[in-house]
Amino acid sequence: MHTYTAKQITDILQSEGQNINLRTVRYYTQIGMVPPLELVGNKRVYTDHHLYYIRAVLTLAKTGESLASIQEKLQSLSLEAIKKISEQMPLYHSERVLENQTHKISENVFITLSPRISAETKQKVIHSVSQILKGEKY
Repeated sequence: MHTYTAKQITDILQSEGQNINLRTVRYYTQIGMVPPLELVGNKRVYTDHHLYYIRAVLTLAKTGESLASIQEKLQSLSLEAIKKISEQMPLYHSERVLENQTHKISENVFITLSPRISAETKQKVIHSVSQILKGEKY
């Protein structure tokens, strides 16, 4: 497992297009949004697990969740679930949100499609998924 300083965590997230600064990373650590730092030798360090937590916080924050709500959710999730949330972070880049079109199929199913897909293909995808959800054979 890799170890990082707060500055390195900030640099990684910024290189991924996140608008975050060193102060915010330290703040998330201070208020317990991420697990306590690990002790390696006589230094406290961040690990890949901390990076997953911070990515998950940033992802959930972009959905409109408050920090208090995010903290409560993260405390009840497994590390694997937090990792899955963190992997969705690229979906919430502002240019992607503005560019792509999201269609609600049901309460639990949303499809996000690129505008580069033809209108006919979009309709086929939406129809196919709708039929699958209804339990009909396509």
